[in-house]
Amino acid sequence: MSFFKKLKEKITHQTDSVTEKFKDGLTKTRDNFTGKVNDLVSRYRKIDEDFFEELEEILIGADVGFDVVMTLVEQLKTEVKRRNIQDPREVQEVISEKLVDIYEAGDDTSSTLQMNEDGLTVYLIVGVNGVGKTTTIGKLANHFKSQGKSVVLAAGDTFRAGAIEQLEVWGERVGVPVIKQGEGSDPAAVMYDAVQAARARGADVLLCDTAGRLQNKVNLMNELSKVKRVIEREVPGAPHEVLLVLDATTGQNALVQAKLFNETTNVSGIVLTKLDGTAKGGIVLAIRHELHIPVKFVGLGEQMDDLQPFQAEHFVYGLFSDLVEEKDSAGS
Repeated sequence: MSFFKKLKEKITHQTDSVTEKFKDGLTKTRDNFTGKVNDLVSRYRKIDEDFFEELEEILIGADVGFDVVMTLVEQLKTEVKRRNIQDPREVQEVISEKLVDIYEAGDDTSSTLQMNEDGLTVYLIVGVNGVGKTTTIGKLANHFKSQGKSVVLAAGDTFRAGAIEQLEVWGERVGVPVIKQGEGSDPAAVMYDAVQAARARGADVLLCDTAGRLQNKVNLMNELSKVKRVIEREVPGAPHEVLLVLDATTGQNALVQAKLFNETTNVSGIVLTKLDGTAKGGIVLAIRHELHIPVKFVGLGEQMDDLQPFQAEHFVYGLFSDLVEEKDSAGS
């Protein structure tokens, strides 16, 4: 059975709306990446070094990352030789197969969030200003609430003007309480109050906003460490996830941010926002390959439910959906 056929069968068991969200959300990347690959295979009659060199350029242009591209192209060459593939059009399916393999290589590729089955689950949300951190927290709150869980938000970004108010707007929109102090107050004190309040309310999940100022890196990282220590002291085993919010449209700069935060807070998962707003969605693979941190959620639009758990199969389907459907309708 072909990989596209297996991929189609696998995602058919998923919710249709989720499949469509990935398909629609990856339109820009699909038009950029898959469109160029389609053009490439139509221009070549045989698979040679020139073909692979052009393919490398296309992949790098999609922000897949240099190391991933080199790994992928080497694997493609091996597979082409092993399967004796002569027609360049058949390479597209092998590319999609290898993209899934590369993402799923290594430890912990699951998008499932860790939950504390014995009490309050605490998630620390980190990231620089402007990446959509507060919006992500609001959408995560909606995600958990839709699962029947009670949620509390902690307004730990006490320094950015309007950050507390912005979180309160999301709290009202989703219908969850926001624990806050005054602007400029100690974020660790806010976290202490939030833990106590969440426990008193019998909440299932506490989502903690944090400051994202990179102008004074040392202060920011010390602050995050202090916040983490307070949470650990109050809830043994917490935070159960440290989720780093990155903006997909910033490309390789997102990798720099991820390395910086991971040094201090031991990031356990990535939330990649604005994936629908970039033609370079390959950054998903670069992040996974270079940092060995799973992408837990991706932002695929502006709506409340457009923050979706990440799955490599859905991602690849979003990239190659036209070809998958074409093969499926042809019965191959």
